[in-house]
Amino acid sequence: MSIPTRTLGLGGPMVGAIGLGCMGMSWAYGEPDDEASVAVIRRALELGVTFVDTAQVYGPFVNESLVGRALHGRRGEVVLATKTGLIADRDRQIHRNGRPEHVRGSLAGSLSRLGTDYVDLYYLHRVDDEVPLEDTWAALAECVTEGHAQRLGLSEVTVEQAELCHRIHPVSAIQSELSLWTRGPLSGVLPWCVANGAAFVPFSPLGRGFLTGAVGSGSFGAGDLRARNPRFTAEAMAANEALVGEVRRIAAGAGATPGQVALAWTLAQGEYVVPIPGTKRLAYLEENSAAADVLLTAADLSALDSLPPAVGERY
Repeated sequence: MSIPTRTLGLGGPMVGAIGLGCMGMSWAYGEPDDEASVAVIRRALELGVTFVDTAQVYGPFVNESLVGRALHGRRGEVVLATKTGLIADRDRQIHRNGRPEHVRGSLAGSLSRLGTDYVDLYYLHRVDDEVPLEDTWAALAECVTEGHAQRLGLSEVTVEQAELCHRIHPVSAIQSELSLWTRGPLSGVLPWCVANGAAFVPFSPLGRGFLTGAVGSGSFGAGDLRARNPRFTAEAMAANEALVGEVRRIAAGAGATPGQVALAWTLAQGEYVVPIPGTKRLAYLEENSAAADVLLTAADLSALDSLPPAVGERY
């Protein structure tokens, strides 16, 4: 059984409508379990989840190695994305580095760790305000000219930044946080993607797990970024419970789980929208991939669109 497919932007490759974000396998969500994560990635391909997302900074570096190991001998089955432009120091503090020599030169390391000679999509992970964006993007375009990247993408940018880059080299995808409790891109970046034929790739489409209804306050370990996230304080979670309550109500009527409803809502935002929920567990992978077959009614979508904004800053 394989999930429905979508085109990753106008003229882009065909991918499963639900992708797989691999960050949490190595970074930010507790202790890693490499063997379980490899099993998840390989099972994802069997289900038709063929769009796999990683980055140099996750780990740092170890997530790309993990993904490369999982994809050994199966590179042709996947549309593979990685990112540059963020670096982590010895204290795991993240810094931006958009210098042309860095974003161009660091791709060789990614390719080695991933066990491939090209990536399908190479993102600028964050804009470095200390480097002219046009210089960073021109350097990334050289990676396409050299054949080491098929397409280029941006992450967490403004419409103005996307426009600037698009004039230099096509922006094939924009990745930003989008979910029922983070809807900012709907008013600017997503319409820009629609107008320009770019894919929109929502990360954290399950609200970092909150929209599944299975996350409780105070249940995070020291290695879990949610322990310090403003939306996961007891007060914020209590206020945001109204969102989950409505998602649960719609899920019951649709014969789906709350998480599947949350993913189905993101899919309903446009034909080139491909969310990338992450997980280290096979059961959640199966659940997430099945969301591609969940059909929400117009009334369901209207109710979800009317949900109040989430309480708390997202970072």
